[in-house]
Amino acid sequence: MHCKIAIDGPAGSGKTTVAKLIAQRLSIDYLDTGAMYRMIGLVLHNLGASAKEASLKKYLEHIKIKYDEGKFYLNGQIVGDEIRTPEAGMYASDFASHNDVREFLTQIQKEICKNRSIVAEGRDIGTVVIPDANVKIFLVASPEVRARRRYDELKNKGIDVKYEDLLEQIIERDKNDSTRDIAPLVKAGDAIEIDTSNLTVEQVVDRIIEIVKERCKL
Repeated sequence: MHCKIAIDGPAGSGKTTVAKLIAQRLSIDYLDTGAMYRMIGLVLHNLGASAKEASLKKYLEHIKIKYDEGKFYLNGQIVGDEIRTPEAGMYASDFASHNDVREFLTQIQKEICKNRSIVAEGRDIGTVVIPDANVKIFLVASPEVRARRRYDELKNKGIDVKYEDLLEQIIERDKNDSTRDIAPLVKAGDAIEIDTSNLTVEQVVDRIIEIVKERCKL
């Protein structure tokens, strides 16, 4: 039996860290869909595209994304930390509202999640990508906590940022992600909500693992 785990939530809620650890502990695949939007957003921005254009297909037809053993390859090149900057996050949010981009990436994500046990995380996993997931989790945390986490993460990578700027960006992204017409950030009706504001990463992971063991035979 394949076990599909969907973890959704706003930027900085801890999805990536939690999903990676769950995948490691369960020895199953991990898919970071947010990274896919970040890489597409960065490429489209560099190509001079605008999210206001009626069609982006002329740009997307030249973009090839491959997923292999937990790593992404963009047009044959492995994807690294260049997609983890605040700017890449904003480009991701801008272009994520475009129907062409969502259709392009959602189809790739659905294919990746087929016929395998996987932990997938993003903003519309439980509602759009794998609505038949065995376990659906929706992580939340206050904007201030999420901004602090992102600040610490980027500082540790040597990226110079201001906490106030990150907080402003997170609030703006929340607004963009939750109000867009196409696949907005919304909790699936059968998802379990976990507020991570006052929990350690280990506590969140342990709680989700318990839920997974109840629903999947891994």
